[in-house]
Amino acid sequence: MKLLAKTQAGFEEILADEINALGGKNIKLLKRAVSYEGDLKLLYRSNLELRTAIRILIPIYNFRARNEDIFYNKIKELDWSKYMRVNDTLAIDGTTYSEIFTHSKYIALKAKDAIVDQFRDNTGRRPSVNVQSPTLRINIHVFDDEVTVSLDSSGQPLFKRGYRVERRDAPLNEILAAGMILSSGWKKDGVFLDAMCGSGTLPIEAGLYAKNIPSQWYRKEFGFQKWKDFDPILWQLVRTEAEEKIVDFKHEIFGYDKDFRAISSARVNILSAELTEDISLQRMAFEKIEAPAEKGIMILNPPYDERLSVKNIDELYKMMGDQFKQVFKGWEVWLISSNMEALKHIGLRPSRKIRLMNGALECKFLKFEIYEGTKKIHKLKDLKE
Repeated sequence: MKLLAKTQAGFEEILADEINALGGKNIKLLKRAVSYEGDLKLLYRSNLELRTAIRILIPIYNFRARNEDIFYNKIKELDWSKYMRVNDTLAIDGTTYSEIFTHSKYIALKAKDAIVDQFRDNTGRRPSVNVQSPTLRINIHVFDDEVTVSLDSSGQPLFKRGYRVERRDAPLNEILAAGMILSSGWKKDGVFLDAMCGSGTLPIEAGLYAKNIPSQWYRKEFGFQKWKDFDPILWQLVRTEAEEKIVDFKHEIFGYDKDFRAISSARVNILSAELTEDISLQRMAFEKIEAPAEKGIMILNPPYDERLSVKNIDELYKMMGDQFKQVFKGWEVWLISSNMEALKHIGLRPSRKIRLMNGALECKFLKFEIYEGTKKIHKLKDLKE
């Protein structure tokens, strides 16, 4: 079975590593996606366990169309009774990068017309559309004149983990949070800290990862569960095997925020994710935080002064840099931001830079290694040892 996992820009290699760990074959990196091959069990596991996938698609049909009539006829030629019944519901998502087909909603509409017309011609009845919770969700991708039709096995996008109950302004996307953690190379071997935790997405994703809890463990429904060939016994086996791999985390995860409403929201979400024993929360301003251990990893999503307005954004970033140097010696700090000017005020040279997108905002995900003394002295010490 050919599979396609969609992701966001910058996480293609991370996602490929995840798929490889699950046993995927013939893995290929694409733009914001990874293609691979596997069986039905891998399809179920991909939806349940992949942390940086947005959707898991099954490509079923590929053709070329130079106009809308060819497009309509080609869609109608496919035997849709193999995938759904006339009393089932459908929804179609379209994406297009083409001068021929310029509107994604229009190609979705034309595809819908072709499918329901086929059922009407064959049965005298037409299936209905259900945008929110269809029996079958179909993905149409157009590039120039090449059309790929896929079945969407996920249903709702996979950033909807099922644990988020409370939201704050400009919350961090769960896939972005998980991808940041995996990109950092954290080995679950020490303290994890988010000193601006908001509603708790980073600490929760760290907790799920640290305990080997599948990313979608608390999600109640996937698209494939409504399909004609859904295998409930195999799905239960997948969940049972995943549960047997869950472990205890031997270190600590900390979340701080100066906003009591953020801490309140984080507490509710952490309870929903069943991680209250693994994550310590405290209301505290960043400038007052003391390092909870001699070494650890901190990952931050500070304000960018984009979606959330902040007074004196440059001073905020300077203060963060000062805290890194004074309080977090021996730590590894990662920080994401779209405010390139404010980042200059950190006052530290990053040892690694990764380009990521936070929604529509182009960001840099930067790594700072906070040494005791100067970096030069630290390197000389390593050489002598």
